[in-house]
Amino acid sequence: MRAAPTKPRGICLIRGGGDLATGVAWRLSRSGFAVVVTELAQPMAVRRTVALSTAIDDGVISIEGMVGRRTDSFHDALTVALQGVAKGEVAVLVSPKLEAGVADQIDVIIDARLAKRNIDTTMTDAPLVVALGPGFEAGSDCHCVIETKRGSRLGRAIWSGSAAPDTGIPEQVEGRGSERVLRSPSLGPVRWLASIGDLVVEGQELGGVGDQAVLTPFDGVLRGLIREGQVVEAGDKIGDVDPRSDASFDQISDKALAVGGGVLEAVLWWQTRLS
Repeated sequence: MRAAPTKPRGICLIRGGGDLATGVAWRLSRSGFAVVVTELAQPMAVRRTVALSTAIDDGVISIEGMVGRRTDSFHDALTVALQGVAKGEVAVLVSPKLEAGVADQIDVIIDARLAKRNIDTTMTDAPLVVALGPGFEAGSDCHCVIETKRGSRLGRAIWSGSAAPDTGIPEQVEGRGSERVLRSPSLGPVRWLASIGDLVVEGQELGGVGDQAVLTPFDGVLRGLIREGQVVEAGDKIGDVDPRSDASFDQISDKALAVGGGVLEAVLWWQTRLS
């Protein structure tokens, strides 16, 4: 049982509420930080059972002891985050852009949107600015970059330079790479015949986009599906199939935890330097 801290170790704002961002939030929350997560009004996450962005649609989500709660203003988000430290609650807020004055109330901002490019993040956004993955250069776009590519450098905090460049090809899992990602065949709303966590077989119809079917590329487990009814464009990521029959769909991934550990290390190291 977690002991209630007398006060939070700091206030962190995470831009993005997908599965990697959720691993970051989980590490920070469990370490005593108040956490606010900002997201789009219509999140594009596919691993929705382990994504805080799901709270945008459902109001609340529980992920391995952490509760994400939707709020409707930055003031309310701060209140929920600060009061939720002892309970493992984090605030989730629709806010695609940083609101004016946010930097004055936040200690750390983490860009976890994984756009593979810098959309609008600057080093002046907060006292400490951390960014995940390629598209950022530490010392220019942000203070620290966290490596997101699997391998010996996964989760490493980079204070000078960049993460490994984006190859556009998903990492291999049991010999499966790009085919693990389900992509939309056309423009239109998504409909599903299957659910996250289902065991599926090659060629099985999972649903469709418009009048075009989406089929399972190989036997495996459905680890993620974008929200039903979401309007997508051709080529958008809409699902995730894992070839491992015992793959978990309701636990934060090893990769997300490693990336979260890198962020936690960066924040603690920065705080130590200030003390």
